[in-house]
Amino acid sequence: MALVNIGSETEQIEYKKSIGELKEAMFSIAAILNKHQKGELYFGVKNDGTVIGQEINDESLRKVSQAIGNHIKPAIYPEIKTQQFGDRETILVSFEGSRCPYLAYNVPRIRVADEDLVMDQDTYDSMIRKRDNVDYSWEKRVSAYTIDDVNEDAFFEYLRKAKEAGRIDFEDTDVKTVLDKLELIEGNYLLNAGAALFCDCGIVNELQIAKFASDERLTFTDIRRYSGSVMELKKKAEQYIIDAMDWRVEFGNLTRKEIPEIPLDAIREAITNSFGHRMFDSGQSNEMTIFKNRIEIYNPGAFPANKTPESYVMGNQRPIRRNPLIARTLYYSKDMESFATGLKRIKDACDKAGCKVEFETPDDGFVVIFYRHGIEKLSGSAQKEEKTAQKTAQKEERINALLEYCKKPRNRDEMMKFLGIKHRTTFRNDYLNPLLDEGKIAMTIPDKPRSKKQKFYSL
Repeated sequence: MALVNIGSETEQIEYKKSIGELKEAMFSIAAILNKHQKGELYFGVKNDGTVIGQEINDESLRKVSQAIGNHIKPAIYPEIKTQQFGDRETILVSFEGSRCPYLAYNVPRIRVADEDLVMDQDTYDSMIRKRDNVDYSWEKRVSAYTIDDVNEDAFFEYLRKAKEAGRIDFEDTDVKTVLDKLELIEGNYLLNAGAALFCDCGIVNELQIAKFASDERLTFTDIRRYSGSVMELKKKAEQYIIDAMDWRVEFGNLTRKEIPEIPLDAIREAITNSFGHRMFDSGQSNEMTIFKNRIEIYNPGAFPANKTPESYVMGNQRPIRRNPLIARTLYYSKDMESFATGLKRIKDACDKAGCKVEFETPDDGFVVIFYRHGIEKLSGSAQKEEKTAQKTAQKEERINALLEYCKKPRNRDEMMKFLGIKHRTTFRNDYLNPLLDEGKIAMTIPDKPRSKKQKFYSL
């Protein structure tokens, strides 16, 4: 079969004969990003556009992915797939990013025609100044979304919270007027920050949630992807974790209190921070992963250079805001504080609840890890003993609370409702009969134990 030609290289398209040219390919990707912020690169194509093909398997695709992850900085997340031309297979890498300057093997390059030239110092310095200048930041750019795209339910819920918090005190409720006061629009168009917060759009990419059957990423029992506004995704993330967690019941004097295995204040803080501090133009999504022994909350946004989570837990650092507009808006609704105290609040809440929490700082993001059940990973026998001890202690608490409750005579239904038990057999076998046998409760009509008017009282 005659060879196919797919055209010449351009400033945004590069060809490599095989993955034997991986290093040179990294130079081309960085150079194209620095000039055009997006491009394509093929493996299996000669410089003149002739498709010669490339032997492709999972390992070859993995090599390309690993090379990009290891040698292109800041991180990008390209699409890597096979592309068929006639009977020849190639690897197509589609990439984009707006965090110029990009470096390949620690060297910045720029595309000129089909060449990847080392960038001069003045251009490099200019790109750095532009990237670090808040006036050029992602969140201040004008989006394609207008006032008509605002999710009004999310917007008015936000406005209610901000007014109740006393941090917004003007009377206006008109969407455009409020967004203008919050400096989130330009004309009729929302800035990226406003669109991310209040529009059901793809600008936030996705929230990805996975639930695994064990402590490892092997078999998942549920996987979901959501897109939408930050305000809506925060709610979905919080509700999913609430539903996935274990809860226990504590009984006091005539009270029944449900307690989550991980404090909700810490969960909410971690979720809000994951959106407030994420790098929105990274191409990555926020992720939540539920394991048997832990819950991980990940956001794409590397931790501040030369800082550690521990220094923020100690309260010794000034805030560094990746998205100051978004952070300020969330501060008004009291969803987020502005004094770099988020990690300290998470740690304090977990310490108080006896829940272990850790913070990890991979190159491409930040992870909060909550350990479940208040314990670190134990052996199978130790976990069984722990669960047995917990159940015994919980049952004793329930019995003591029931005896307190029955100082005033109660019927069977009232006692079951107090304990949260629906099955009569369970209640009779586990609570009522043992307490009667032990002489801890007595019947009000002992000579008619089956009477519909029968009540029980503690001795």
